[in-house]
Amino acid sequence: MKLGTLKTRHRDGELVVVDRQLRHCVAAPDIAPTLQAALDDWRNVRPLLEDIYRALNNGVCESKPFRPEQMAAPLPRAYQWLDGSAYLSHVERVRKARGAELPPALLEDPLMYQGGSDILLGACDAIVAASEDYGIDFEAEVAVITDDVPLGVSAADAAAHIQLVMLVNDVSLRHLIPGELAKGFGFLHGKPASAFSPVAVTLDELADAWRDNKLHRPLTVHWNDQLFGQADAGTDMQFDFARLIQHAAKTRSLGAGTIIGSGTVSNYDRAAGCSCIVEQRVVEIVESGAAMTPFMYYGDRVRIEMLTSQGQSIFGAIEQVVKPCP
Repeated sequence: MKLGTLKTRHRDGELVVVDRQLRHCVAAPDIAPTLQAALDDWRNVRPLLEDIYRALNNGVCESKPFRPEQMAAPLPRAYQWLDGSAYLSHVERVRKARGAELPPALLEDPLMYQGGSDILLGACDAIVAASEDYGIDFEAEVAVITDDVPLGVSAADAAAHIQLVMLVNDVSLRHLIPGELAKGFGFLHGKPASAFSPVAVTLDELADAWRDNKLHRPLTVHWNDQLFGQADAGTDMQFDFARLIQHAAKTRSLGAGTIIGSGTVSNYDRAAGCSCIVEQRVVEIVESGAAMTPFMYYGDRVRIEMLTSQGQSIFGAIEQVVKPCP
């Protein structure tokens, strides 16, 4: 099943069921007006939405065209947005750019930060930045949405709480991050609003691409229409999503609608390219002694997408342009 949120005059938009080919959608306000409302009663609501999904794919219900530019984030605002860093090749490269070593503890204990979740961007919303000097960078990721997760859940039990999967552009302002981290209290200004794919999908929609609590498909990133990276999201993922959920719930329960991000998808094989600019810059520093690739400028475009083995878009594409503040 594929679900999205249509932009309306209301902050949380309108939940729509989207067909498998991402061509048509239909609202079901009598079942659930928003995705958060559906997640709050997921056990009862999911079968009803699945009935609509089957009818939509069989062409036996009224629908309207699906337009990605009309979509908000699947959850336009979330009670909790927690982003991990499950790909150690990314962690190693980014820390190397700051002259920091990889602590041995990171092999066993995931990194995770709590991001702002009051405003989450739709797939076609602009990346708005006050200055190009901030070092504007994209970060292509995978994320899951949970139902209610109890405090202290085990990794084995955490897997059952994964209900939906989607893509993320976790924008970073690289030149602001070192100063913030030097204060020893984490991110704030270096992490503006993140953008999410047009739809979120249930695990059964992913078929054999979902196994071991990981999504085993390449995540394709284009920057200004040039292929930048195609790292496989299931390769080199040190901590699977069940482990990330376990980590997040170590000292607190997680409410339905919690979003858990994978962190920037990254492979040790450099032939896969990169899912963020800073990794490419680190590679350049190692190879030639200096970073040559700039960060993003106003007018730059990024496209993040994942396809099936048959070439069908799974989540729709995140397509954003960088703009100055109005």
